[in-house]
Amino acid sequence: MRPISSWAHPPQEADIRNNSQTKAPSDSTGLFHYNFEMKKQSLLFLTASLILLLLASCTSKATPNPSELIRRAVAGTLAAIPTATPFPASTPYPSPTPFNLAGLFCEYQFCIGHPIDLAFFDVSAQQNPAAPSSYGQGLIAALNGNLFIQVIWQLAPGAADPEFALDLILDDNTDVREGSLQVKLVRNMNVMYTAITSTATPVLPFGGSGAWTCGDRVFAWKVYTPQAETAGPIFEEALARFTCGK
Repeated sequence: MRPISSWAHPPQEADIRNNSQTKAPSDSTGLFHYNFEMKKQSLLFLTASLILLLLASCTSKATPNPSELIRRAVAGTLAAIPTATPFPASTPYPSPTPFNLAGLFCEYQFCIGHPIDLAFFDVSAQQNPAAPSSYGQGLIAALNGNLFIQVIWQLAPGAADPEFALDLILDDNTDVREGSLQVKLVRNMNVMYTAITSTATPVLPFGGSGAWTCGDRVFAWKVYTPQAETAGPIFEEALARFTCGK
């Protein structure tokens, strides 16, 4: 039973309305309508939330500018290109002086000119392979059907007169000096030259011979020729290109 005091104040209309909103109906039909309304309100709320979320995402992500996309793509491509390693600065070197080796023999620390259709060979090595020509002494020769040239050298420190080298290269049995001995100074070298005749071979009866000093060595040269007038120019050509190491 309710207390008596509870009947002293009958229920008001507002209380009755509140009770009807908060309490589910007791009969089955009312309960069905009640559940349906609750589900309908939940679906409406969820739909509204999704719409608001989509609107928010659309407004926050603006459509990108095609020009900006291209700019970014180009910038990315350029940034990916590897940087080329710079080449070191080239060091300038002096240009080599052209030097014609045709008709020039260079060995044993000296060079001497000769006709281009001839080539010198080491006579000392040919005669004795165990004792080839060297800086201190040697014998080389060159020949063809029209010329025969021979060159010898040996150490002679302090020698100023090379005439003894003429005596070494001229063969007493076949070679004869002709005319006077020519003596001259060529590039600080004491040079002697004489024309000769020879019976060494009948096809080369003429020739010439010269001798000179260079450094600590003395050199002698001899040629056999078919004509007397060709020997002098051949010697001048040989001497013009002669150099020696000291």
